[in-house]
Amino acid sequence: MRGSREKLVIDFEDLEKKDIPLVGGKNANLGEMLRAGIPIPPGFAVTAYAFKRFITETKIAEKIYETIKETVTDINNPKQFEKASEKVRRLIESTFMPEEIQKAVINAYEKLGEKTGGSQVFVAVRSSATAEDLPDASFAGQQETYLNVKGTKDLLEKTVKCWSSLFTPRAIFYRTQKGFRHEDVLISVGVQK
Repeated sequence: MRGSREKLVIDFEDLEKKDIPLVGGKNANLGEMLRAGIPIPPGFAVTAYAFKRFITETKIAEKIYETIKETVTDINNPKQFEKASEKVRRLIESTFMPEEIQKAVINAYEKLGEKTGGSQVFVAVRSSATAEDLPDASFAGQQETYLNVKGTKDLLEKTVKCWSSLFTPRAIFYRTQKGFRHEDVLISVGVQK
């Protein structure tokens, strides 16, 4: 999909396997299912690019990675992973989402409502890490999912919570253990009726 690398949101029907770096395995596979004619509830992906813009435009990216580096000094101490997670998640969840990203998510949600016949449609808001299911590592199940989300305020809040779930203690530990740089793993969010 031309120019998709810089899109903030993309409908499932416009996604395919090659979009994994942008929307993660879960969202890309939903696109593939639609292309194969498998009936799935409609939705859209808030891209990893949107997450990257969120942490760079708000100038919290460096603080996130610095916090992990400073807090986790002993990889055999689970308390350090918990403390790093708590600090990073608090930082992300207390940071205001830039207006352009908010508008893109709200517009996509409103279009989903128009498609499905309800302005305030209930959705599942699901994390989809961009490094999921590599041959030598599986990130599945490390991030959060929220069900029965309704309305734009709730959707924006749960999107940010999904983003912050990239930094659960388990996820930080797993990336550290597997030798992945935290900066190299981004997160997309699937919003599905």
